[in-house]
Amino acid sequence: MKRITDEIIWIPGQDEFIPDAHMYVLGNLMSDDITLVDAGLMRKSSYKLKVIETLGIRPNQIKRLILTHTHLDHIGCLPEIKRQIPEMEIWVHRIEGEELERGDERTVYGMQLFKTMAQAQFSLKDGLFKMEVHTKLEEGDRIKTGENIWEVLHLPGHSKGSIGLYDPKERILISGDTLYSDYAIGRFDLHGADPKELASSLERLSNMAIDVLLPGHNDIMEAVPRDYAKKVYEQWKDYLR
Repeated sequence: MKRITDEIIWIPGQDEFIPDAHMYVLGNLMSDDITLVDAGLMRKSSYKLKVIETLGIRPNQIKRLILTHTHLDHIGCLPEIKRQIPEMEIWVHRIEGEELERGDERTVYGMQLFKTMAQAQFSLKDGLFKMEVHTKLEEGDRIKTGENIWEVLHLPGHSKGSIGLYDPKERILISGDTLYSDYAIGRFDLHGADPKELASSLERLSNMAIDVLLPGHNDIMEAVPRDYAKKVYEQWKDYLR
């Protein structure tokens, strides 16, 4: 766990056989309006909820969980967390939110071979990720968490409904799997991925002011070089055709 600001906490993922996405805790920790970003992989709920408990946060303070996208490493332990916090709302971009409500799990697993492996490895059943989505997010929506006001950025490419959360005042970006801190980017070979759309999303980020980068995996960056996102875009654009 690391406190990025008084109202942004980073809970690192615990990678094993499959990567486990980071979780971010947003909001005034003394309030009754806490937001979580991304759940993580199966069987990681006890670790993440224990960290949240050490912060002094009670389950009834957690009002929503926002998914940057619905790949298994980001949504896998969401059913476990919902059992512990049943009143918590699920917020997802409209495209992938509609898939979850229909029970369409193609984005969750990405490809059939991985689905077969993951279901065998973790004893997962079809329909586990069919769920109610309370808020379907769109480009331009604004979300207030304590003193931060986040703009929802639709960043397709890694998946159809990938989003980022951007605070323009503090220049903080929660980037999901679109942009990482080590000159890497998210995969673009899974269901719903599109390399050209990913190139456009990276180009968009390359023109934004980002001081703090909070990605879905790997390390975070608390002093982002001014031209970092642009360099990543330039490095990858010729591969994203």
